[in-house]
Amino acid sequence: METRRTLLVDAFADEPLAGNVAGVVPDAAGLDDDRMGRIAAELGASETAFLFDAADDNAPDGDAPGGDAAAADADERLRYFTPSTEVDLCGHATIATYGALFAEGAIDAGDRTLRTNVGDLEITVDDDGTVWMRQNPPTVDVIETADDGSTLDAGRLGDALGIDPAALRDVGADLPVAVASTGLPWLVVPVNFLERLGEADPDTAAIEAISESHDVAGVYAFTFDTLDADSTLHGRAFAPAVGVSEDPVTGTASGAVGAYLREVDAFDGDAPDELRFEQGHFIDRPGHVRVRVDGDAVRVGGRAVVSMDGELRVPPADDDEIIEA
Repeated sequence: METRRTLLVDAFADEPLAGNVAGVVPDAAGLDDDRMGRIAAELGASETAFLFDAADDNAPDGDAPGGDAAAADADERLRYFTPSTEVDLCGHATIATYGALFAEGAIDAGDRTLRTNVGDLEITVDDDGTVWMRQNPPTVDVIETADDGSTLDAGRLGDALGIDPAALRDVGADLPVAVASTGLPWLVVPVNFLERLGEADPDTAAIEAISESHDVAGVYAFTFDTLDADSTLHGRAFAPAVGVSEDPVTGTASGAVGAYLREVDAFDGDAPDELRFEQGHFIDRPGHVRVRVDGDAVRVGGRAVVSMDGELRVPPADDDEIIEA
């Protein structure tokens, strides 16, 4: 029975058992969809990234966006699986993959092109191992709110998040609720103080209903009141509609929120060149995301640490037996 090297990698973290964990299979050549799905289920991370050579004709779903020329220009090909299905893109699993490759010397610092189901993405690895991922051009749509029950008001949001609605009204005049996206939409909700955000006790059904009605992955609530003086904001991401009650550290939401802050002029025309978001502390998975917004160019960056490196025994493609750890 063949074995495959498998990793658990903590993204947006400087030490193991922090940040957001992803599975990584650094050599997925020859694996079909069924076996990738079963490996992802065995590892149990929210997403597992499977690495192929971009020119590997045997990589499942191997037609690159843009045709053969696009495939030839890419350096790597990644596919992403949750324990139950394939997803087109995952930010923290991408950061995890490139952080692990750089740490073991498999790639050098510099620019790379990643091939994914949604197209080719720009990746940059700094000399210190920080991985930067360019996201899609942002969109930000402000939601008109009113405390009359006619729309998504502070009362409904507060009840859904388990936060006193007054904590939302305090900042609502200057920082509106909005749907922001750099490829994956999030409902962005400002909160006045970290204490109130930390008290959040979400009503999963209510959050899911709001997410579905606004066609977003989940709710990202944030405050400028932070634990670390170097941080721009503290965020929490709730996404039960996609099977995640609370995400430890969220790359896609961070890019979207960076674009939101620029759109609503949260810094009165004096936005810093780089933002630093802290997240995960209230669920014992602290991490940090770096965000750069320059026009339509939104980049999310972070470090990654390998917490487990091992071998997984994988049955042949036509074998129905359960994968053995």
